Amino acid sequence: MGTISLTGADTISIDGIPLVDLGDGDVGSLTFPNSLTETKKGKNGNGIIALNESGDIAELTLRVLRGSLDDATLNSRLVLMKQDFASFSTVVGEIIKKMGDGQGNVTNDIYNLSGGSFSKRTEVTSNVEGNTDQALAIYTITFLNSSRALT
Repeated sequence: MGTISLTGADTISIDGIPLVDLGDGDVGSLTFPNSLTETKKGKNGNGIIALNESGDIAELTLRVLRGSLDDATLNSRLVLMKQDFASFSTVVGEIIKKMGDGQGNVTNDIYNLSGGSFSKRTEVTSNVEGNTDQALAIYTITFLNSSRALT
């Protein structure tokens, strides 16, 4: 018999505040744009593998409902960052993905994020042909530190 993985009831928190005003599709997407290691092959087939600390950098893209409380909260943090960057307290985040095995057992896939800053401004679209993305505010936050644990 194969392994079953049931997923649902994920939570995303920014600065300890659970986000609830999320949009559609991939409401939160965490990516790692850099490699953990760099590998080169030298003369005589000698190998060089070096740890790339930038491999721990994570990018979180959030799709929240435009004008919602979550949008206002995230926007106020972005405004604070732009007003006085040197005194800005970096963003922390947590993503918890809940997975069940079909027999009542649950595993939490937890990502802890710290050292975050807003890497892009929130864009806007006005559309008359039913594009639902115009009702979303999309935030991109880059985190210096990330860890993953399964509990």
